[in-house]
Amino acid sequence: MGTRSLITKASTHHHSRGLGMTSARVRASLIEELRKLGIRDERVLDVMSQVPRHEFVEEAFRGDAYKNRSLPIGHSQNISQPYIVALMTQAILGAKSPKRILEVGTGCGYQTAVLAPLVETVFSVERIRALTESARARLASLGIRNVHFGYSDGTLGWTPYAPYDGIVVTAGGEEIPAPLIKQLAPGGRLVIPVGPNGAQRLKLVEKQEHGVTETDLGAVTFVPLLPGKV
Repeated sequence: MGTRSLITKASTHHHSRGLGMTSARVRASLIEELRKLGIRDERVLDVMSQVPRHEFVEEAFRGDAYKNRSLPIGHSQNISQPYIVALMTQAILGAKSPKRILEVGTGCGYQTAVLAPLVETVFSVERIRALTESARARLASLGIRNVHFGYSDGTLGWTPYAPYDGIVVTAGGEEIPAPLIKQLAPGGRLVIPVGPNGAQRLKLVEKQEHGVTETDLGAVTFVPLLPGKV
């Protein structure tokens, strides 16, 4: 399955023109940096060149939107640096495109917007109501229609729509929540930061017929994966 254009032509045209730090030239520079860092999946690079990251950050930080760094989005949360978004997306896709993805931790919706053109449906849950509402509005304004948003405790997954071909978790916990493994379809992939603050590792978990396998994708720093809703 190739990349589907889910961002409306009008939105893409408006945002890709940009000025200064949101221009097409600056975006192209970021994509080249991602290539040098080891991102090889052209599907991922293509989508990340199109998604207007500056629309997912506060006005004060828009000049830094296409730098390879995380930025605050309020509520003690961050938008992940582009390299980490690309790495997680590349890992969840693998050699084939999964159809149904669960995202735990919608945040501002940037990772959601990157996933959406690459799969049939994204199911995204967030424990902070204000973030869910703003992300839903933001993606609607970009013409992205294949995302279901949920306001719920992501550590429990999202049972009504399970199983999932892939699960992406954008917050780190000391261990992998059991419900996420349970809701992963056979052959499915889970990408999740695991470990205590300051010592997190990004893990690729693959569900096989007789258990799961884990691959270490490197050191990362994520906000904590917390239960409950706020």
